[in-house]
Amino acid sequence: MLDFLKAATDVDRLRIIGLLSQRRASCADIAEKLNLPLRDIVNHLAFLEHVGVLTQQEEIYELNADKLFTLARDNFAKERPAAYVPAPDLDPISKKVLKAYLNADGSIRQIPTQFEKLRVILNYLLQAFEPETNYKEKDVNTIVRRFHEDTAGLRRDLVDANMLARESDGSRYWRTK
Repeated sequence: MLDFLKAATDVDRLRIIGLLSQRRASCADIAEKLNLPLRDIVNHLAFLEHVGVLTQQEEIYELNADKLFTLARDNFAKERPAAYVPAPDLDPISKKVLKAYLNADGSIRQIPTQFEKLRVILNYLLQAFEPETNYKEKDVNTIVRRFHEDTAGLRRDLVDANMLARESDGSRYWRTK
């Protein structure tokens, strides 16, 4: 958290983040676009990569939006509920599982490994999806990310449990229950 705040309080680092929020770029592209010395850009990029805000692949830098979202959700939320309270009409076992695996804000603290407990969590997660609505994979990820950062795993679990269906190419998802 301290490293992230250090990164976010430097004007040039914020400019780099702003540029990379629009498109991927090489170190030289960033230096040229922002009119900064290349050595400064290299140092800033190394620090931002260390913090986890950026990723690099073949000398091209990209903003790690998932990391930024996680940092914002976990550390900068304006208010947090006192405690998650399961719906009163749930069975006692489901209530117990939800209390054990959810944070006070309703996000998933830990994904259970036991199938019965996982099914309770998936049913909880499924409530965020509207029946008879088509979703793109990006939309599914956005919804799931509100609850847990493992979007791919939970999306796959929802499909494997036949709670969400999908086109074979992943272009469309919909709720089955």
